[in-house]
Amino acid sequence: MRLIRSFIQAFSMYSQIPMPRIQWREEDTEYALCFFPLVGAVIGGLLCLWHAVCARLGIGILCYTLVGGAIPLLVTGGFHVDGFMDSVDAFRSYQPREKKRAIMKDVHVGAFSVIELAVFGLLYLGAFSEIRGGRGLQVFAAGFFLSRCLSGISVLTFSLAPLGIMSQNEIMPENGTMPKNETSLNTLKKGNKKITLTALIAEAFFCIAFMLIRSWRAGLAVTAAALCVFVYYYFHTKKEIGGITGDTAGYFVVLCEGGMAVAAALACVIMEVV
Repeated sequence: MRLIRSFIQAFSMYSQIPMPRIQWREEDTEYALCFFPLVGAVIGGLLCLWHAVCARLGIGILCYTLVGGAIPLLVTGGFHVDGFMDSVDAFRSYQPREKKRAIMKDVHVGAFSVIELAVFGLLYLGAFSEIRGGRGLQVFAAGFFLSRCLSGISVLTFSLAPLGIMSQNEIMPENGTMPKNETSLNTLKKGNKKITLTALIAEAFFCIAFMLIRSWRAGLAVTAAALCVFVYYYFHTKKEIGGITGDTAGYFVVLCEGGMAVAAALACVIMEVV
């Protein structure tokens, strides 16, 4: 029963997919991170389905690209993009750590995040337009699962930013229910860390194995991109704000998926993965 409630909590927190409404209890989040990658599996499956529909109906590349780019946003409700924008505003402010932390908590959107999100979106859509089905698309679609495995691993193993700088995505609920887009990294870390971490690592290895089986060239490129972003994320957040927060977790997922899109596109174009 607890696993079912953890599954519901994971999809309720990290997606817009309708789930049964349940009373939020801290113990129900114990294994929520184990199910977090399944949200990525849904996104990947929908991308492959969308490609099949486009191929069947003869839908053009522009529509394929724009709708394909919108699918992750529609599934997650922009949850991770919100964290990405808050993090970029803080990182690009070039202020002392304490000031950056205050910027992360500010509800206003800054120019830096808007500009960087626009640039990121153009690069992502350009890369995605070159991933036109076949094994390349399957590998990239699996990357949405991998990015969430790595995000969960980072939550359990990376140091959190000092207390007292909790961002909007880390506010604890006071009314007994879990509001959309709000969770606590501290709460997630209080669960059965050993089991959750083992499950996430196993899921990541399973995902990487699948990608390599489908195409060792594309799989290697996408995996390398994800791991490079993972290492960059660790050092960058530690340098900028002294650890990770709920906002930076979203920053990682967005950046990781962008890196994997570029890697998959290069594999399709240069290595001719089809």
